[in-house]
Amino acid sequence: MKTQLTTLPGGLRVATCEIPHAETAALGIWAGVGGRHEPVRLNGISHFIEHMLFKGTARRTARRIMEEVEGVGGDMNAFTSEERTCYYAAAAAEFFPRLCDVLCDLYLNPKFTPRDIERERGVIAEEILMYRDEPSSHVQELLNQRYWHGHPLGRPLTGTVESITAFQRQDFLDYRISHYHAASTVVSAAGKIRHEEVVERVSRLLEKIPKGRKPKPGKPPVPARGGPHITVEKRDTQQTQLAMGLPGASHHDPRRYALQILHIILGGNASSRLFQELREKRGLCYSVSTHPASFDDTGMINVSLGLEQKNVEKSLRLIGEEFERVKKQPVRAAELKRAKEYAVGTSRMSLERTSSQNMRMGGSVLVHGKIVDPEEIHAKLRAVTAEDVQQVARDFLRPGQAAVAVIGPAPDETIIAKILNT
Repeated sequence: MKTQLTTLPGGLRVATCEIPHAETAALGIWAGVGGRHEPVRLNGISHFIEHMLFKGTARRTARRIMEEVEGVGGDMNAFTSEERTCYYAAAAAEFFPRLCDVLCDLYLNPKFTPRDIERERGVIAEEILMYRDEPSSHVQELLNQRYWHGHPLGRPLTGTVESITAFQRQDFLDYRISHYHAASTVVSAAGKIRHEEVVERVSRLLEKIPKGRKPKPGKPPVPARGGPHITVEKRDTQQTQLAMGLPGASHHDPRRYALQILHIILGGNASSRLFQELREKRGLCYSVSTHPASFDDTGMINVSLGLEQKNVEKSLRLIGEEFERVKKQPVRAAELKRAKEYAVGTSRMSLERTSSQNMRMGGSVLVHGKIVDPEEIHAKLRAVTAEDVQQVARDFLRPGQAAVAVIGPAPDETIIAKILNT
């Protein structure tokens, strides 16, 4: 495999990973904008624009956009996150020129007709209500609101029904002009492609993209003082959903590698400590896991549980005990080795797919301004010591300063606070 990065005269960056033996090719167009860049009045507009780009251009209807890719067995989609928006597609390598043409067209030439805006407003409202009806999804939004209180990271990426109802057509046009330009855009491609051909094709198809300016970094969040900070929502459900947010590492924090290993040890897979102790050994829950989230200037470790209300207190106490154990006792060599091999092995397996290589490069260029070799990351993961894991546990596993969100039939905020402060 061969990776290359070219910056075009206007500032547009093109990153490729040539995989000559592959039968497929994947393409991504990334805008360095997401939920954290939105003013409160425009909460959800990045995600709304993501939807609108599939609604048609001067050359293609919404239906034709999908037919041109799906009609050759390809796949196309998009996502919006806190710091980026990505439009991506994959197909057999022979159809890569078609993927380029379709994605570049929708990225550069969306119509934003009033009729399409009104129709999609209803679709996104249904999406918002769908997530709200799913306790396991909604509890994560409640956690973000509490953990990132008063900051854009705490707002829902979809926006609210109230915010999306107020958007006007000019809001979409202005916001897109401000953020969809060469300085904030990365094009990535992986598979049976050639770098020079991708650069030539992209530079031609996106030659009219405005230069723009590099986006300003979002305002850093200020951690809430004291704690724990608890949000509860009573619902007549059979299961209680609980999510706990603890401090984490940013994309640039050198501790992020040790934190990744700590995550795997605690709740990253079915052999992790929390899964084995709470589910396998004691049968207290159906699901328990940890999820690290990293951003440009901050991060969060998320611990999520799905369980009966009667088991919440005992489960939280056991989680606290595991936190204390990993802080006080160095991880044994065998457990540390398993966690490292899991981190490296799952990474290598995913990178056998052209779509994963495509995602890796686009994210790498947006975050670090270069293509980071995965083996460089693997080496740093393997270099993590038991002392490193113990130190990041001490740095980040502080339940008394956590944010907690709970949805269930009878959540008791007082008991939860007492346990976390123990």
